[in-house]
Amino acid sequence: MATDLEGFVEQPGRSDLVKQVREKIDELGIEYLYLQFVSITGRICGKGIPADHWESVAEKGFQLVYGATVNLFLNRHGEYMGYGPESMELVGIPEPETFMQLAWDTRVARIWCTLFRNREEREDAGSFLTSDCRGNLRRIHDQFKQDHGGLHLRHGTEPEMMWLKKGEDGKPNGGFSNPYCYHIDQFESLRPVYMKVIEYSRKMGLDIIQGDHEDAPGQLELNFTYDDALRTADRLTTYRQICAQVAREFNLIACFMSKPFMNVSASGCHHNISLWNGGEDSVKSLGNDPAKLPGMAENFMYRSGGENTFMPDTDDPQMPGKVGLQVVGGIVKHLGALTAIGCSTVNSYRRLWDTGFWAPIFADWGYQNRTTGLRISAPGRFEYRAVDSMVNPHLMAGAIIKAADDGIKNNIDPGEPESRNIYQAMEAGKEVRRLPMTLGDALTALGEDEVIQSAMPGEMYRLFDEYKRDEWERFLHTTTDWDMETYIDCLP
Repeated sequence: MATDLEGFVEQPGRSDLVKQVREKIDELGIEYLYLQFVSITGRICGKGIPADHWESVAEKGFQLVYGATVNLFLNRHGEYMGYGPESMELVGIPEPETFMQLAWDTRVARIWCTLFRNREEREDAGSFLTSDCRGNLRRIHDQFKQDHGGLHLRHGTEPEMMWLKKGEDGKPNGGFSNPYCYHIDQFESLRPVYMKVIEYSRKMGLDIIQGDHEDAPGQLELNFTYDDALRTADRLTTYRQICAQVAREFNLIACFMSKPFMNVSASGCHHNISLWNGGEDSVKSLGNDPAKLPGMAENFMYRSGGENTFMPDTDDPQMPGKVGLQVVGGIVKHLGALTAIGCSTVNSYRRLWDTGFWAPIFADWGYQNRTTGLRISAPGRFEYRAVDSMVNPHLMAGAIIKAADDGIKNNIDPGEPESRNIYQAMEAGKEVRRLPMTLGDALTALGEDEVIQSAMPGEMYRLFDEYKRDEWERFLHTTTDWDMETYIDCLP
């Protein structure tokens, strides 16, 4: 019986795609290839090869230590996290349909890869590697479609981030612009930067639809069209890669840390979600020559049409349809565990504690209500708010799918929507669960939630828990500036 790896390489039509990539390599003058995957924290990892070796690597893949999926980091005790040095090596197999020329160096192209266990493992040789968050999302989504008659997630994200000035020491030296929300002159001050981001984004398949200056120093939000779950997660990851490159060109820092400054808004990454039946994929060339795209057509595909099951099915435009209410029920039920994924760093909880800046800290929902953790942002879509700029989008999408699956299968009732400011509702006597308010508490909630854990199958949950608990323990094991300022001369 063929292994998962063998089945992946031999799937129908793949050999033709491999040949098409060779044609693109020759047509575009590509000299070098980045073979990419996404680590447990959302970091882009992988290897580079000369383009001459494309056919060989397309068939055999590349090998890399298992620990690369956990950033090859040491824990605070000096031990490699997840996998020891005695472990074997994963196999990364390129996905030819994801071939894309880099906008900033046209000699180089990137290709996403699916990860597998080593061919010579004594157990589960050549099986899908469960610490591959991209591969997990694809398989989770495929299972969801199978269980629900083709129903699928489409979502868009709102990736806020900050452009910081770089001091002479190379460290951050404040935001490039002033913290004036929606202020066009502050937006204009960053025009050379965001126009370069948009230029590169469009060349690489991101359909940028709007942008604005937010209310923190140097904080911008540029949005691109929503799409199928995996494509959206890949595009957000690509967007971050683009911002990092533009920062190098302008001698700035592209800051994705959620809360570098207190008393101004943090950088969130709201996820706007909907479940659809049907629809069709079509190419948006985005200013590129339609006959000579700088990558395979899949990079420029967007799904449109079909039935949006979140649309109201009554005369009340503020109430989602039956499926939508079930999904709200599932997400609200699992908000505690979801917070560990959407707010995945110690710094994430600076955002949740700074409650004067619309922090989504309550497990409730409402229509256009920004004081709740989930809001109906418009008929047909929900905005999941307890997620910030450091999220791993592949893990987040998989977890949302699992919460939605639970809501639908178990017909979970979300209760009545809250139209009041949640703080006023609580003063009036409403009992509302708070989200976990530290990374440690969020990890405890995740440890008690088998549904959200199932979005991290196989080894993934063990690795995520180990990595994030070490991060939390490192923080608790650290003396900060606040400690010194508060306690250094408190006695006698």
